Amino acid sequence: MDDKTRTELEAAAFRRLVSHLRERTDVQNIDLMNLAGFCRNCLSKWYLAEAKDRGVELTDPQAREIVYGMPYDEWKAKHQKEASTDQKAKFADAQKH
Repeated sequence: MDDKTRTELEAAAFRRLVSHLRERTDVQNIDLMNLAGFCRNCLSKWYLAEAKDRGVELTDPQAREIVYGMPYDEWKAKHQKEASTDQKAKFADAQKH
């Protein structure tokens, strides 16, 4: 596979992942962190870092909006729930490793 095709496939897979995460608002970031070790915020930070590495002007709020599909504060107000005691404990335990 040539580099152009690989890059196009990777970009399409990224767009599909972002679309999936936008649709699955029932899945909280803490759940993603506990299960996979990354969340929407991580994805937006990675996006921002890659933009900066390439000299692309982008702010953290702009990167989050790309991932969330709306301003982060709006997403939080609409979809984010208070983490349960169990979720918080799993998160704290994962941070130790």
